[in-house]
Amino acid sequence: MPDPMGLVRRKHTSHRQVVEEIGKAIVSGGFPVGSVLPGDPELAKRFHVSRTVLREAMKTLAAKGLVVPKARIGTRVTDRQFWNMFDGDILRWHFEAGVSEEFLLNLYDIREAFEPAAAALAAERASPEQIVLLRQLAEALGNPDHTTESLAFADLRFHLTLATASRNPFMRTLGSLIEAALFGVFRLSSGSPDGHRAAEVRASHMAIVDAIAARDGAAARLAMEKVIQVGRDRARETFSDEAVGAP
Repeated sequence: MPDPMGLVRRKHTSHRQVVEEIGKAIVSGGFPVGSVLPGDPELAKRFHVSRTVLREAMKTLAAKGLVVPKARIGTRVTDRQFWNMFDGDILRWHFEAGVSEEFLLNLYDIREAFEPAAAALAAERASPEQIVLLRQLAEALGNPDHTTESLAFADLRFHLTLATASRNPFMRTLGSLIEAALFGVFRLSSGSPDGHRAAEVRASHMAIVDAIAARDGAAARLAMEKVIQVGRDRARETFSDEAVGAP
């Protein structure tokens, strides 16, 4: 089973621990944009790691676009426009720090730009075996015993399988964005879905599968757009409910 958004505790190496702690601090504003990180001796002492481990961690953070080394200045936190927002770690750190409605809706903008196209491609390219699997996954979404978390996992598996069925490797690499959007709503939600909601989710996803099975790319695209719009509306409702309940 995948580990969307770090829901399962990760085993941290020394390198991973440094990346996690500094990365989360940057995303949360603990190390603000434009600031210079503490020097290597201080960071090595803080994390109890060697200079070698620290340098490798900084390379990882630089590859994510979070920091850039400056000669005679140190390692500077870059502007947010340079951050790799397709990176799974950066997305997860945003959710751990607490995301805004704007952030989550921006994720749905990206999903709406790509996933309907993936559904249309799947209608052209999916194998019979992949269509059978998609139908099974859509059927599983209707389980009335789903918790919010298990429904999110089942939903994620469907969308990642569809991305694979598009036979476009770029679509599959968008998996971290799909995870972030689905589990972002999951983390903001409370309670468990009722049987009616599970049935609605099943029906909306089965419409995608039916269109793919019929090799109708336009219908598959439209059905996916409807699914994403429902998710977008649910995200808006969640933030609206929080605003109403705020003191």
